[in-house]
Amino acid sequence: MPAPLTAAPPRILLTTDAVGGVWTHALDLTRGLAARGLSITLAVLGPRPPPAQAAAAEAIPGARLCLTDLPLDWTGADAATLLEAGRALAALAAEEQAELVHLNSPALAAGGAFAVPLLIGCHSCVASWWAVMRGTSLPPDLDWQRDMVAQGYRAADALVAPSAAFAATTAQLYGLTQPPRVVHNGRRAEPAPPPTQRQGILAAGRLWDEAKNIALLDRIAPALDQPIQVAGPLAAPGGGTIGLPNLRHLGLLSAGEMAQAFAQAGIFVSPARYEPFGLTVLEAAQAGCALLLADIPSFREIWGEAADYAVPEDEGGFLHGLRRLSADPALRARRGAEAQARAARYSEAAMAEGMLALYRDMLPHRIRLEAAA
Repeated sequence: MPAPLTAAPPRILLTTDAVGGVWTHALDLTRGLAARGLSITLAVLGPRPPPAQAAAAEAIPGARLCLTDLPLDWTGADAATLLEAGRALAALAAEEQAELVHLNSPALAAGGAFAVPLLIGCHSCVASWWAVMRGTSLPPDLDWQRDMVAQGYRAADALVAPSAAFAATTAQLYGLTQPPRVVHNGRRAEPAPPPTQRQGILAAGRLWDEAKNIALLDRIAPALDQPIQVAGPLAAPGGGTIGLPNLRHLGLLSAGEMAQAFAQAGIFVSPARYEPFGLTVLEAAQAGCALLLADIPSFREIWGEAADYAVPEDEGGFLHGLRRLSADPALRARRGAEAQARAARYSEAAMAEGMLALYRDMLPHRIRLEAAA
């Protein structure tokens, strides 16, 4: 059991959005921190979560969901818009009597409006996405976004990243004197069926995001003997959709439906070119799927020898890997078990304890944990 807090629960303002994996991360973190006695205000930026998502957040004891209607940092029209959003968020923190702000939108800290200790989560950014996907620095019309993130990082009392690989990337891109601290993402594992019940190939995530590289799967799918199923949105929040005619689209699944899809799949594949952590990969591994992943630093760090790899743009490599796993049930079951064992490192509890240690460093006078009885 989590050790109790000796003082009244510290109040934390934690920001999130309902668009991608940050929502899942923030919800799990809220659950883990609330179970350890902290009072959490979960402030949602950008589009409002669907009713089922909102209900899941509201059901967490010790947490309060706040729909701010403030813009996401990567959708803001200009610097003035983001500075105004940052001031509004700082006012919310004061209204909630937050003693620490855990901000997952770095640019909103650029104005230095926060009057309490500020922890910024480095999950992704336009500059790092562009460096990987375009191989160049940002074009001049996007420089302001990088500058806002850099100012936000300088305003923070501490930075945290979900992988050492992304921490190093962040330090290099923004000229940090030291990289962000690392707290790997974590999830609570759901019971998985026996490997003999598994079949099929699954991919999931923001299908519209070219960094996920789902188009590669669409190109190789006709050469496989079984379909590749994909779950997630085809349309981007800002407009535009991706066509994937050769894949079997499952739609935007609920948490329960997604868990069932993971439980039924034998293989989970992610050819992502850019992925600071990859929560869907963790969910698949926890469910016992064999993993075929892009050979990128973050995946290598997190999954080691428990996954198979192919170069992100190597269609032949992914085709070979999928055929190999599909044709050998015993191999598929063994690799799924190895992925599942590795996934045990990345639990909701481990993430919450890691983040609580950071909070303790930032609020030494407030968070004093007693030894467990």
